[in-house]
Amino acid sequence: MKEIVITLNAEGVPVSFELDGRTWVVGAEPVRWFERRSWWETDLRMGRQGEARRIDVAVWQLQARPERNPSSDLVTFEVVHDEVGKWMVHAQS
Repeated sequence: MKEIVITLNAEGVPVSFELDGRTWVVGAEPVRWFERRSWWETDLRMGRQGEARRIDVAVWQLQARPERNPSSDLVTFEVVHDEVGKWMVHAQS
């Protein structure tokens, strides 16, 4: 997975993102769902008593095109908003 920078609208929905030095503009309604992360594989310790730990992450399917080529076909990306607030590209098709 590769970290990306996402721009959100006022409702918190992705509208564009930066990937490998290129700006992509979302061209279709994004789809969001939640997935349980494999916390048992990544966490080094259990949380302290009363400490909130996120075990679900938001996954967004974004259909976007390069900002410099508004007539190009949409490319589908799956991005994850992880438990520490980073945005990561999970898949591209």
